[in-house]
Amino acid sequence: MYLTCLDLEGVLVPEIWIAFSEATGIPELRKTTRDEPDYDKLMKYRIKILKEHGLGLKEIQETIAKIDPLPGAKEFLDELRSCTQAIILSDTFEQFAAPLMKKLGMPTIFCNTLEVADNGEITGYKMRCDKSKWTTVKALQSCGFETIASGDSFNDLGMIEISKAGFLFRTTEQIKKDYPQYPAFTEYSELLAAIKNVIKN
Repeated sequence: MYLTCLDLEGVLVPEIWIAFSEATGIPELRKTTRDEPDYDKLMKYRIKILKEHGLGLKEIQETIAKIDPLPGAKEFLDELRSCTQAIILSDTFEQFAAPLMKKLGMPTIFCNTLEVADNGEITGYKMRCDKSKWTTVKALQSCGFETIASGDSFNDLGMIEISKAGFLFRTTEQIKKDYPQYPAFTEYSELLAAIKNVIKN
């Protein structure tokens, strides 16, 4: 049985941290996993910036409440789920993802958890497991699933590499250049057709 594993931010919804950067006028928060492959380094940097500006979970959630899925994302996901099982593997946090999942029709998502103080300050984070996307895909494969994976960032490359088929979606020119072995798409129709072709064959 096939199971398609998708990244969330940049693939189905806008980048949350970029949206929050724009809402707050703090350019340092625009940095994402497209720019920084070391996730721990990136999150410690973000938490430091939030602390410096006195911002916490409440302010980020207020921004997330205004975010809608990317145009066509829900329709793509609906059609994908009509022909195969799909799961979202994301390095975002459950405190961020919940309202977005409602807008996407409540797909299954595996993500991480923020550590939040009583005053709303984000003090740290807890990964669901080490190398979460790679580890999860390996576990799914051990259960008998053939996996297909798609994402846009450095932290998606592990699950793409070990899957039966892997696709880049709306990624950077640099990642496309560094990983030419993976087909790169910009339209949901292209990605859907590629996934269906794998399943059919």
